Order: sequence, then C-alpha cells, then structure tokens
Amino acid sequence: IAIIKYIPYILCYIPFSIFFHTFFCAKMKLNISNPLNNVQKSIEIDDEKKLLPFMERRIGNVVPGDSIGEEFSGYIFRITGGNDKQGFPMMQGVLTNHRVRLLFKKGMKCYRPRKKGEKKRKSVRGCIVGQDLSALNLALVKKGDNEIEGLTDKAVGKKLGPKRASKIRKLFNLDKTDDVRKYVIGRAITKNGKTRFVKPKIQRLVTEKRLLRKRSLMAAKEKRAAEKKQAIKEYKQLLRKYKSELVTKKDDTGKKIKVKKNISKDAKKNNKAKDSKDDKLKTKKNVDKKSENSKKITNKKTNEKQPKVDNKNAKVDKKAPAKTTNEQNKPGKKKK
Repeated sequence: IAIIKYIPYILCYIPFSIFFHTFFCAKMKLNISNPLNNVQKSIEIDDEKKLLPFMERRIGNVVPGDSIGEEFSGYIFRITGGNDKQGFPMMQGVLTNHRVRLLFKKGMKCYRPRKKGEKKRKSVRGCIVGQDLSALNLALVKKGDNEIEGLTDKAVGKKLGPKRASKIRKLFNLDKTDDVRKYVIGRAITKNGKTRFVKPKIQRLVTEKRLLRKRSLMAAKEKRAAEKKQAIKEYKQLLRKYKSELVTKKDDTGKKIKVKKNISKDAKKNNKAKDSKDDKLKTKKNVDKKSENSKKITNKKTNEKQPKVDNKNAKVDKKAPAKTTNEQNKPGKKKK
C-alpha cells in the first residue's frame, strides 16, 4: 500500500530523467582535426558508453579511438579543448570538471581585453572532461588501419603562402643574392568566367629602390646636422666679436668703459631690486588704505551714537508739563 502511493511520482520522474539523459548527458560532438592534411570532421555520438575512455581525462592527454567505432580502430587522438552545454570553453591549467570564475588579464587564454590594462572576471570550464560537455576537440596523433572519409582520404593545401621575404627564403632555402619575387606562392581566382592569378605583396623586401630611398634619407639627415653645426659656429664667432668690441669701447674723454663679463646676472639683480621696491610701495599703500578705512568706520559709529542721546533727552522733556500755545506766543522780554 505504501509503494502504491508513490507510483504516480515515479511515473512522472521517469520521462523527465529520460529527457535529461538524452538531451543533456549522452549527446556529444567530437570535432576531429588532421593537422597533416589540414582537414576537419565532426561526429555526433549518442551512446554514453562510447565516451567512457574520454571521461576524467585532461587537455593534452592521448586517448585511443577504438571505442568510437570500428572504423577508428588503431587511431590515437589528443584532447585539445571543448565547450560545455552553455558554451563556456575549457581552459588548460584549471584542474576541475566544473565551471570556475577567474580574473583574466592581457595575455591569458579565453580573454581579449578591450581597454589598456583591463582586467575582467569570467566563467571558464575546467580542463578535465565530464558529462556536461557538448563538444570535445580532438587532434589526430596516429593513423589507424582504415581510411576515414573526409579526414584521411583527402588533403587540402594552404591557400596563402608566406608574405615575408625572410620566410620565403627559409621555405625555399635561398641566399640573400637570390631574387625572392620568383618564388612567391600565388593562386588562381575565377570570376565571371575569367581566371586571374593573384600573388601577395612581399613584405620587408630589400630592392634597389628601397636602398636608394634609404641612402637619400641618410644624406638629408647628415646635411641637416652639418648645417646646424655651421650655424652654431657662426653664432659663437659673432658673440666673440661683440665681446671684443665692448672691451675696446671708449668714452668721449677717451677712457675705456668698464664692462662686466656677466651682463645677464647684473640685469637679474637690478630686476630683483626693482621688484622688492615695488612690493614695499604696495605694502605701504595697503597699510594707508586700511588706516583710512578704520578711521571712517570709527567716525560713522560716533555719528550713529549721537542721535540716540538726543532721543533720551526728548523722553525726559516729555515728562515735564507741556506749555500751551498762548504761553508760547506771548511776547516776552529779550534776554541780553
């Protein structure tokens, strides 16, 4: 009776577990690359048992590919990376099988700074393979018995060759005297029924034109330096002439004028003396102004206090009996 109660809950759980197992646990994409032939191939695997040899392995570990299928017997792969279900990449050196938040700076993998000296905390998947991965990147190390279609049966050449002159020389084992332009690798392009042969522009190629330009630039630089030296020489000669004229200069009486060697120092002293005098005058003026202002303020205060005294006297007079108009108008004797 106790078990019957939980039957509906069990029935509800089974479909969800199957759904979770099929869509989140079992499915994994294997991206296999063949570096010798420049070819890649991706395989989707639904069976969890086929992926068991890859579990709990790190990036850089070598794994046999027999478990993937019969056609992969004898093949050996190296784990190079991967992504989890949410798209976070695996990072070498993070020894965990779950996600971690790390502080990244310039030069670290899985991060590209947008500003100079910028640091950022980002989520990254550990380098240990687990069930939560959606894609696993593998590189072919050893070829097996069988040929795999799209991986070992064909080879794709490089579209673009080297551009730098030193790299072309290294590739074809050339000397400095050999012409590099003959050995540039090009490619044919067809557009609107017309085929064109395109070659890349060689960088750092030393030609006669380049050497001539360099020589002309160096000559111009040397010319500027020589002109500068000549100008300094002429200026020094002029200074010497001016000093000699000052020394030989005479008055109306015929006496030699005394000339100090460092004229600039005397001028500085005179300027300092003038500045000090001006400062003293300014301070005196300021003191006089302050004294005048203080006197004005004291006079104002005294003037303000006087009317207050008159008001008091007026109040005292109000207490006395007021005179009638007739008494005020009566003609009285004038005081002598």
